[in-house]
Amino acid sequence: MAVRAVVVEADGGSRGNPGPAGYGAVVRDPATGEVLLERAESIGTATNNVAEYRGLIAGLEAAAELGAVEVDARMDSKLVVEQMCGRWQIKHPGLRPLAARAAALVDRFESVRFSWIPRDRNRHADALANAAMDTAAGKPSRSAAGPVGGAPPRAVAEADSSGRAQAREVAARAATRSTGTDPATAKASWEPRPSFTATRLILVRHGETEWTVQHRYAGRADVPLSESGQAQARATATRVAALAPSVAAVLSSPLSRCTATAEAIAAALGGLPVRPQDDWIECDFGDWDGHTFAEVRDRWPGELDAWLASTRVAPPGGESFTEVGQRVDRAMAALREAYPGETVVVVSHVSPIKLALRDALAAGDALLHRLYLDAAGISVLDMWPDGGVAVRSVNDTAHLPVR
Repeated sequence: MAVRAVVVEADGGSRGNPGPAGYGAVVRDPATGEVLLERAESIGTATNNVAEYRGLIAGLEAAAELGAVEVDARMDSKLVVEQMCGRWQIKHPGLRPLAARAAALVDRFESVRFSWIPRDRNRHADALANAAMDTAAGKPSRSAAGPVGGAPPRAVAEADSSGRAQAREVAARAATRSTGTDPATAKASWEPRPSFTATRLILVRHGETEWTVQHRYAGRADVPLSESGQAQARATATRVAALAPSVAAVLSSPLSRCTATAEAIAAALGGLPVRPQDDWIECDFGDWDGHTFAEVRDRWPGELDAWLASTRVAPPGGESFTEVGQRVDRAMAALREAYPGETVVVVSHVSPIKLALRDALAAGDALLHRLYLDAAGISVLDMWPDGGVAVRSVNDTAHLPVR
């Protein structure tokens, strides 16, 4: 029976990590959720990750047997999904040949989509893997082909279900690999994605102000560029024009230290209009605005410690980094939608730029207090419509005088 499109759900596990291991894979009809093929095997002593890769390979092989040309591969292993999408490096030498084998199978199809799903939506493949391990250990096991635990047959895990949407908030955005003319569906490959299909974002921190030099918190206070900051803005404009001769838009925080920097860049790009965007404004530091870092440590020691310890804590009368991150996420999503395949310059502040880079690098909150961004520094990242990101540079200051 030849089918055009299938869903592959795959899993693997190890009882000991490393320990007795096995995998399971299910091939389904995407329209009905009907099980078309199952694969399961005990693989001796191995790690969880090895077993997960073996499950993926078995699922892809089964899909090929059915003559499928389009595969939606779903796993609850974030590591395998991210590595197959090329966003995470494969550091463990034991996984590299398995990943290469899976990649070779991917090349046999017209398109393959890799998606992370929550574990409870991958129960069938998980049950197959456990059944294989039980059989190898001489233990009785339930048939994984039927309903698990007496539950009715579940529908195939929909890519846009509410459960998956919730899972994305705490795990990873699903990544897509396929072929065709849509730039969001480039064929799976270990090679870098073509940059011309991405929205390129040039993030520029505003030029220097007097408060920058004095190490004062500058949130919503509208502190203008200093004379030095104006010179930095001109140098940055020349650098941005060299990096991106063709720019679709210049966006800016509405505060004057940003709009002045953005206007210099826009002029160097041929007189583009500067479009103020409220979502790119600096974090509201509340009562700390205008105070030096040392003054805040002296006057609000407890509040400062709490703020440094959690992105959910706001300065007195101010805004938390979690809140800033939400509006930065909104702004980034709007850019991907409004400027597909184009270059956009955004002039903003330390906090929004750090949060954008934190998410682009899939880094933790510690990055916010470890990454240094100079006044008028430039960072560049590419964003694809499916959520893929490539950070190309961070805090480039080659255009500024050495201090």
